[in-house]
Amino acid sequence: MTFTQREPDSAPPPDVRFATSAEGFPVALVGETAFAMLPGRGETHFLGLAWRIRRPLEELVRKDFYGHGGVLAHKDAFRAKVLEQAEDVREKRALGRRDVRSQANTPWGPSQGATVLADGVLCHSTAGHGGFHLTSDRNAKVDRRLRRPRGWYEEDAEWAIVALTFPHLFTSFERRSAEQTVKDSWPDAWEAIFGTVLEPGQSHEKDRRAFHERHVGDWIVISAIRSDHLDGHVEVVATRGGHRQRGAEERRFLIPSAEYEVGRFGFVVDPARHTAYEGPSSFIGRRPGSP
Repeated sequence: MTFTQREPDSAPPPDVRFATSAEGFPVALVGETAFAMLPGRGETHFLGLAWRIRRPLEELVRKDFYGHGGVLAHKDAFRAKVLEQAEDVREKRALGRRDVRSQANTPWGPSQGATVLADGVLCHSTAGHGGFHLTSDRNAKVDRRLRRPRGWYEEDAEWAIVALTFPHLFTSFERRSAEQTVKDSWPDAWEAIFGTVLEPGQSHEKDRRAFHERHVGDWIVISAIRSDHLDGHVEVVATRGGHRQRGAEERRFLIPSAEYEVGRFGFVVDPARHTAYEGPSSFIGRRPGSP
């Protein structure tokens, strides 16, 4: 998701409170949601989330936070994310959404409740998933390239199609997130609808296609494990172009652990530098005598 950067020294609005936790990391409270800037691996940090914690912010510890809201570069980024979340909460209140009881059957199981954004636009929650349902007249307004025939749009990515079609029913933050989600997931539809061309870095799916076009004949790792047979190395299984279908030719390589950093779309083996390997395997399914 995209977050708007704000001036770090600006005074927070009255419904936002910043503090320092009992363990010394920055924390904040927006409504009933608590946020924390938690240390990750190395020098990295990430946004921790928690809901309905009743203790003071100054008493919170790391184990209180169970959600993960993405990587944070620095304290200013943490502050910016918290302030944007606060803005999102205020805009949602102004939109007047209503929670209602529902027993509808959805593609993800029985509805356990729904939020009404407008007549004919409902967001259902279920035990395991959820998403939007549009009535037939509302669904007819969705661009044909993105329209789902029965009007159901799951919550992971397809929700963005609903937000793109009815932007006035969503907050500024949601609209920005929806635009990026459609670019990432359905770049062809985005380009056709808006008459534009997405450049490298603007669409995850378009970048993925370009990666595989560049490396169609290269060995790309599809599985990896720390080697039990050569210290400081990773044993990998790779196929041409990273294909995973049954019958694809596979080769094993040993990669120095310090070099094995998987990029956005996979690790490309360099046969001139990385050793082809046919010795004893650390993969259970490839060990002699494995069931």
